[in-house]
Amino acid sequence: MQVYKKRLDIRAHVADLYKQNKTIGFVPTMGALHEGHLALIKKAMDENQVVITSIFVNPTQFNNPEDLLNYPRTLATDIALLSSLSPEIIVFAPSAQEVYGEQVKSTNYDFGGLEDEMEGRHRPGHFDGVGTVLTSLFTIVKPTRAYFGEKDFQQLQIVKKLVEIEKLPIDIIGCSIYREKSGLALSSRNKRLNKKQLDEAPMIYKILKQVKNDFGTKSAIILSEWVSEQFANHETLVLEYFEIAKVSDLKSIMKKQKNTKYRAFIAVFAGEVRLIDNIALN
Repeated sequence: MQVYKKRLDIRAHVADLYKQNKTIGFVPTMGALHEGHLALIKKAMDENQVVITSIFVNPTQFNNPEDLLNYPRTLATDIALLSSLSPEIIVFAPSAQEVYGEQVKSTNYDFGGLEDEMEGRHRPGHFDGVGTVLTSLFTIVKPTRAYFGEKDFQQLQIVKKLVEIEKLPIDIIGCSIYREKSGLALSSRNKRLNKKQLDEAPMIYKILKQVKNDFGTKSAIILSEWVSEQFANHETLVLEYFEIAKVSDLKSIMKKQKNTKYRAFIAVFAGEVRLIDNIALN
């Protein structure tokens, strides 16, 4: 398996792939890989001649220093897992200096208001960090297609806007949320959950499914109030936000409109671990 840590080295390899007219599928990750990541990589393998995945814990997208410090880092295990999937996968595992140079700093982006909703309100600067690191990685890897999970649906919409802003010739592919048998959306942060939290966390998806079931007959306000009640005084899970929003601009709604697609979004704390999820409503 080829593992690159220097941007000049992987850029030289990519240049050679371009001379051979190879299509490149790219899966950017922050490591601590799980079956959700592997599902993205498998899809990339099915649709491209070459697959590159990056493993980089991006400091500029963490607004909480403790979250950055505690984020799981398992590079050796990740590489072994990828190698077992296919030794042909190319890994880019740079340092922060390789990605950012001497100054680790975000660029300020205008994503047309997408960055101001939900995660943007609760994690100031987060999407500037996402946009900055992806612009750098896209410039280095020059993929044909890049793959992102719908668990981070707001991020997926941001990335689509990013390639439009930067005029990058990349197809952004959204992939379905990969879940545990319990329904809990797979996340690298799940590794930080204790047994009680892990047992209780599937409640998040059960609530989303009930919201989807009731969306046709109940208003967004009533559903939001119901969700808040489910978490009131819960011993393990603390609701940060729940919103029903239009898919097109991610703005929360008070009333439903015809011929409009909606999703429900939720963020919950289990102790210090923050979990997010979402579901299509129609």
